[in-house]
Amino acid sequence: MSDAAFDPATDDPRAAADALVADLAAASEALERARDRVDAVGESELQAVADVYDELTTLFERYEEEVTGDGDFKTFIEFQSQIAAVTEELPEDVRHRDVFERVDDLLQQRRLTESDWRKVRSALDPVRDDVARIEDRREARERYADVRFTVERRIDAIEDQIADLESLRRLGDADLDAPTDRLRDPIETYNDRVTDAFAAFRRSASARELLAFVAKTRSYPLVGFESPPDDLREYVETHEAGTEPMGQLLEYADYSKSKLDHYVNDPEALKRNVSTRRTYLRRLGPEPLTVDWPPPEAETLRFRARELTSVVARFADDVEDGEDALVALRRVRDLPRETDYERLRDSAQARAQLGPDERERLASGEVDEELTACRDAKERLEDALEEYPAL
Repeated sequence: MSDAAFDPATDDPRAAADALVADLAAASEALERARDRVDAVGESELQAVADVYDELTTLFERYEEEVTGDGDFKTFIEFQSQIAAVTEELPEDVRHRDVFERVDDLLQQRRLTESDWRKVRSALDPVRDDVARIEDRREARERYADVRFTVERRIDAIEDQIADLESLRRLGDADLDAPTDRLRDPIETYNDRVTDAFAAFRRSASARELLAFVAKTRSYPLVGFESPPDDLREYVETHEAGTEPMGQLLEYADYSKSKLDHYVNDPEALKRNVSTRRTYLRRLGPEPLTVDWPPPEAETLRFRARELTSVVARFADDVEDGEDALVALRRVRDLPRETDYERLRDSAQARAQLGPDERERLASGEVDEELTACRDAKERLEDALEEYPAL
C-alpha cells in the first residue's frame, strides 16, 4: 500500500493505515537484519574491505578490455603494477587478505584471458558479499525512511479529509431556512458598486495611473491583483502613450505599425510592450475587489474588508460610485458584528455546497462513519511513528 496512490475519498482509511503500518514494520525488521549483518563483521572492517574492492574494480573498469588477450604490452605492465601496489598496501589485518592476494596472483600472468577474469570475479565473491552488507544497510535505511515519510504524508491527507468531513457535518447541521439575504444583499450591493467604480476608474485613469495603482496593491495580500509585468510598467512610465487610458492603449495595440505611426512616437515599443500583454490587460478587472459568495469566515472578512477599504479609497474620490462603494463596504465589514454571521454563513454554504449526494450521506450516517474511520486510522499511524522513530 505504501507505494500506491491513496484516494482518501474512496479507500478504506483503516485498511490503508494497517497496510502502511505493516510496511513500516517490515522495513524496520529489514533494517535491523541489515544492521546485524554489518555488526557481525564490524563497520571498520567492512569499510576497509569496501575501499580495497573499490580500488580494484576501478582498475578493472579502466584496463580490462585493453589487457585481455593480445593487448598493448606497456599498458599491461602498467595495470599489473597498479594491482600489485594495491596488494602491497593492504593492512596486515585486513579481512579477506588471502582473497586479494589470490586475485593479485591471477592477474600477474604473462597473458590474461576471459577465463582468468572469470576466476578473478569468482575469487572476489566473499568480498562482494561483505561490500553488499554495507549497501544493503544503506538501501534498508532508505526504504525505512521512505515508508515512514509515506506514513507522515498519509496522516496529512487524513487530517485534510477529517477537516472536510467535519465541515460537511457542520453544514449538515445548518439552518437551511435562515435568512441569508441579510448577508447576500449587502455583499451584492458592494460588489455591484465597486465593479462600477473600478470600471469608471479604468476608463478615466491613464494607463500609467492604473498600473501604478495595481502595483501598490502588492502591499495588501488579501487583494489579489496580479502584478503588472515589468516591461509593461516601464513602458507606460517612460512613454507618452502611457498617459492615455488603458482602453486607448489596447486599441492602439490592434493597429498596424504603419497606422500606429500616426498616433505614438515609437510604434515598435508599443507593439513590443503592450501588444504582447493584451491578455493581462483584458483580465485586469474588479474581481480582486469583490467579496465571494458564500462569504469567508468572520475574521477573514474583517481583515479583507480592512485591506479593501485602503485599496478602494485610492481611486474612490476620482470616480462616480466610488464613495458609494466605500459606504457599501463598511456595511459588509459590519456584518459579523450586526448579524448572526456564522449561522447565516453556514446556511449559505450549506445551500451552495450540499447536493443530493451529500445530504444522503449525512442522513444515512455515512459521514459519521467515515469520520470515525479516519480518526482511527490517524491514531494508528501516529502510534506507528512513535513505535518506529526517525533515523
